[in-house]
Amino acid sequence: MKLICIGRNYTDHIEELENEKPTDPVVFLKPDTSILLKKQPFFIPDFSNDIHHEVEVLVKIKKVGKYIEQKFAHKYYDEISLGIDFTARDLQSSLKKKGLPWEKAKAFDGAAVIGKWIPKEEFSNVDNIDFHLEKNEEIVQQGNTKLMLWKIDELIEYVSKYFTLKIGDVIFTGTPAGVGSVKPDDILTGYISDKQLFSIKIK
Repeated sequence: MKLICIGRNYTDHIEELENEKPTDPVVFLKPDTSILLKKQPFFIPDFSNDIHHEVEVLVKIKKVGKYIEQKFAHKYYDEISLGIDFTARDLQSSLKKKGLPWEKAKAFDGAAVIGKWIPKEEFSNVDNIDFHLEKNEEIVQQGNTKLMLWKIDELIEYVSKYFTLKIGDVIFTGTPAGVGSVKPDDILTGYISDKQLFSIKIK
């Protein structure tokens, strides 16, 4: 399986990081080794002093597809979740300044949290999903998929031009504003509406 991640998909997050608004989705990959194992804490790696949380709605691909048209994209997934794209922001900033790839800052071991999966049929509209992240019981990020620059089906159409989507692949659809540093003993809890999908301790 592979994790296909979308960057800069919420205007407020683009503005908070002072990035340029993209004309196409920003795409990067994480390997399966970046998935944080269930019930395990997230250990801050020794190569970064500024690890940021980025909460995102996730989509799990259920069948193989390539060059998928947007009108057929809904047939390629039937589960939705919430997760975190952990980012070594200091390392990412250094790499970006040098024009180098981001993988070391985004794809390290444990950098991807995947919460519980919810059947798509439980949502009346996947383009109107409320979600939020709490840090130590305080809301630090909140968003709604209606605010994404590229909606889920558009993303599936776009990424399938470049990568064959396989069963079990996960798409991270981008994060809203409010990203911030984590510290040891922080507790990160993710919700879609009022349903808790993950809780992670930082060490």
